[in-house]
Amino acid sequence: MAAGSGYLEILRTRHAARLLAGTLVGRLPNATAAIAVVLFVRVEGGSYSLAGVLAAVYGVANAVGQPLLGRLVDLYGQPRVQLPAALVSAFAMAVFALTGVEVFAGACAAVVVAGLFTPPLEGGLRALWPSVLRREEQVQTAYAMDAVAQEVMFTLGPLLVTLCVSLWSAGAALVVVNVLGVLGALSVVVSPPSRAWRSAPREAHWLGALRSPGLLALLGAFLFVGVALGSITVAAVSYADGHGGDAVYGRLMAALGLGALVGGSVYGARRWPGAPERRLRVLVGLLAVCYVPLTLVPGAVAMTVLTGVAGVFLAPCIAVAFVLVDRHAPGGTVTEAFSWLVTTFTVGASVGTGLAGPVVQAGGARWGFGVPGAAAVVSLLVLLATGRVLAAPVGRGRVAVSSENDPNRAVEPRFSSGDRA
Repeated sequence: MAAGSGYLEILRTRHAARLLAGTLVGRLPNATAAIAVVLFVRVEGGSYSLAGVLAAVYGVANAVGQPLLGRLVDLYGQPRVQLPAALVSAFAMAVFALTGVEVFAGACAAVVVAGLFTPPLEGGLRALWPSVLRREEQVQTAYAMDAVAQEVMFTLGPLLVTLCVSLWSAGAALVVVNVLGVLGALSVVVSPPSRAWRSAPREAHWLGALRSPGLLALLGAFLFVGVALGSITVAAVSYADGHGGDAVYGRLMAALGLGALVGGSVYGARRWPGAPERRLRVLVGLLAVCYVPLTLVPGAVAMTVLTGVAGVFLAPCIAVAFVLVDRHAPGGTVTEAFSWLVTTFTVGASVGTGLAGPVVQAGGARWGFGVPGAAAVVSLLVLLATGRVLAAPVGRGRVAVSSENDPNRAVEPRFSSGDRA
């Protein structure tokens, strides 16, 4: 089945389009936080280093909050956790927008709360897919569609932020995206699949999903993919300051997302032979190669093209990672495992923004754009070093879709036997 027809089949499934759209809108605050915070700090007169630090603080707090909130979702259900968390996060970001950056401790506290209470909508959606779609092949297609849809969000998100900055202010942009985030979370949690979903009992272990060596290897690699993406955010701001300002910055970030959208769409157009861990090594290697030309820092038009090319292999990398997470998650920990992938990627992006700030301050945009290429190379080295671990058989059977997969019976179905999160 072609990816296009597969996507349409999924979107025609009851509740699927609503859950996907609501999740994407609900994740706008998280997806645009680094951009919005950096632009806000610069408008307020703060340095690149301060902008990078606050964006990194938000990201680290978000990384801590995702698995904790995910555990609460497992215990109490999605509506009781997702919507209150979204409201608290939005309120904290509004406080940050109103108080500014003059009091560093206050600014840090606001972004910590905003990041810590960002609702784990991404992991929640992947917990819902099996009960909504039922067939394993549809769930795999949904993973690819999810990766592509993320890039739509990463394409439109920067444009929305820069539009709000142009029409109103950087502070208004922070408020607007967070209000939209609350509305998206609300749309998800009042849906029947979300209200019906309950986590099945999970095997007690203090490490949870992290006891899987294969998952740890994947997380180690994607930490550096996150570093690469996060560092581009700050380097692009520095570049845009000398080549046209916020409008150029928005185009660069939109081009990065558009490139990933194109790459993900092409990747999802066919079924790829071979083991997914080998395919991931090739894709990460190509990602590193495409980052290198950014250090040429040409004119704005050429730089926009290069940035688009740099994003082409990002969505395919994410799609393959979803498959590997599902493969290596220990029994009963699939939602937690997906949350750890989100957390690791967020930590990496936060480290990237924090690292790129001083690098840009010292050497300008050219040096800043050298960070993502170096990070992608390290990610490839991690994958090469852990190839045997990632290729190790998981030894779990498959189960047929049955009445157990009825969301009205309040269970969380999966297709690998024993997996309940």
